[in-house]
Amino acid sequence: MNKKSTPLELAGVTARQLILILITAMAIVPGYLMITGSLKTQEEFLNSPWSLPMNPNFQGYSAAWNDQFPTWFRNSLLVTVSAVLFTIVMAATAAWGFAHWKWRGRDTVLGLLISLMVVPPVVLLIPLFTLGAKLGWISTFRMLILVYIGLMLPFSIYLLTNFFRAIPVSLIEAAEIDGASDFRTFRSVVLPLSGPPLITLTIVNLLWAWNELLLALVFLQSDEKKSLMVGITGFQSRYSLSIPTIMAGMTIATLPLFITYIFGQRYFITGLTAGSVKGE
Repeated sequence: MNKKSTPLELAGVTARQLILILITAMAIVPGYLMITGSLKTQEEFLNSPWSLPMNPNFQGYSAAWNDQFPTWFRNSLLVTVSAVLFTIVMAATAAWGFAHWKWRGRDTVLGLLISLMVVPPVVLLIPLFTLGAKLGWISTFRMLILVYIGLMLPFSIYLLTNFFRAIPVSLIEAAEIDGASDFRTFRSVVLPLSGPPLITLTIVNLLWAWNELLLALVFLQSDEKKSLMVGITGFQSRYSLSIPTIMAGMTIATLPLFITYIFGQRYFITGLTAGSVKGE
């Protein structure tokens, strides 16, 4: 027989549900205003920002896309995809070294690497800008890509190291008995088992790199090199009186992230909890 819940337990459950509803509303409402606002005229939005668009208007999308939006979109795609791919490859190989090879100072180096996650990017802004200016790399994609890789690596290595350590040792030993080298074991045994954390890392890093503004604003100063978020920032000042145009630009910028998450969500939670149980 199920035990009856006490009033205190019921109050706790109700409070948790209300908090979840509130958080969900806080996440959904901005998206609702963004999408509905992009389909209204300026007058309709100002008169009734919360209502649904009775006669959808796509002039905002036309105005947004006819600006430099396609160029900004391509720039963001190039920087984000390049940075994330290099980060995943480097993080996977480094994490395999931390998880599988035993060498003096391994845990110390890993601890120092993990500690870099707490360093805010703004602290590194001036030194990185000075270095980029000396190299002549300001307003170049390679400088921003290298900075993104450096900022994404610590968390990526940490997550993958924990997962690799959770892989049963018997699988690794079986591969070694069969004569597989470390690289062959990594490629043929470890990587095929690492789909969920790799996809999770890809999604998390894509979200961060695509939405990042401060570093892109500093390092990509040329109009033709601006990222999407930097472009939209200036876009808002130029179209400050055209709310549908701004909303349309933001909606288009959000679509790639939404599609990426939809296709990868089945692996997302699995990847976040990967490595929580150590392999035998």
